[in-house]
Amino acid sequence: MMSRKASEAPESPGYLRMSLAAAMTLGFKKGLFYRNAKLHCINLLLTYHSGCMARCAYCGLSKNRPGTYGDKNFIRVAWPAYPLEELIERIAERKNRVKRICISMITHKRAVRDTEAVCARLRSNFDIPVSLLISPTILNENDLVAFKKAGADRIGAAIDLATPVLFDKYRGTGVGGPHQWEAYWNCLEASIRIFGEGNAGAHFMVGMGETEKEMCDVIQQARNIGGRTHLFSYFPEEASAMGDHPQPPMDQYRRIQLAQYLIDRRISHANRFQYTSYGKITYFGVPSPFLDQTVESGEPFRTTGCSGYDGEVTCNRPYGNSRPGPDIRNYPFRPNTEDIRRICKQLCG
Repeated sequence: MMSRKASEAPESPGYLRMSLAAAMTLGFKKGLFYRNAKLHCINLLLTYHSGCMARCAYCGLSKNRPGTYGDKNFIRVAWPAYPLEELIERIAERKNRVKRICISMITHKRAVRDTEAVCARLRSNFDIPVSLLISPTILNENDLVAFKKAGADRIGAAIDLATPVLFDKYRGTGVGGPHQWEAYWNCLEASIRIFGEGNAGAHFMVGMGETEKEMCDVIQQARNIGGRTHLFSYFPEEASAMGDHPQPPMDQYRRIQLAQYLIDRRISHANRFQYTSYGKITYFGVPSPFLDQTVESGEPFRTTGCSGYDGEVTCNRPYGNSRPGPDIRNYPFRPNTEDIRRICKQLCG
């Protein structure tokens, strides 16, 4: 089938792209989730003919990636576009299953007002919480206040990289992109002031060239200002500038998941951790019996994301950073005994 011309493609706010998992949840697409995982968050993405203006080296939506925006996939799957009114109808039919909606901005001049409008439209129809994954480069504090008035209750800022040098290399001047480390942190701090402690946080990706110590330090930095962390393992996007960059070793990712769990819950602190000379974690700042119990609970290795009214993570993005199979990186459900046995082996490398 021939691709629709960019000038004829639907745009926001009347149309929104949706993750394949969300499309399956709402019945737009057929399919089954490995081990019967459930998604309770409808992930939406703004869409425009000209696409995202950012040039992030690892992103499937990057301006530098070949193809038209409407044909580009994201997180290795297609994000089909649907009319907003039809989305509202489908959510209404399944509102007992849908516990949260998340609207993802892109770096585009129309995205700020369209995000506000779509959020208000959804909140006028449903008593379902709405999160926003924002693009700090095009926002100011007044925009954040407007988002809150429109009904959003959570904010996410995809800082992604653990250090300013890596951020600039992969998102800023290194790729001719518009993003700046300071702007992202300033926007995150403003979001925490406006939405409240624990209601705004940062996304970070493990495996972009940082040490384990650097990742722990940046997770702690977010926690110190009242934010939380949603953690990901790097997973290469085909045809992106970093399409050949490998995923981090599993033992490295498992250690960072455990560290993030301890830091975000204020059980431990990055300053209490101990590291090798090359930044690998050797001690998590808590007694061994407690650490063993924490690992055996399986909780640190579940997906971190926004929760619903029941307090459970709803934005669990099934298999968003690893393929379905035994070596799941973020568990979209509670790990069973066999999973925990495998996790323990993976932690040991």
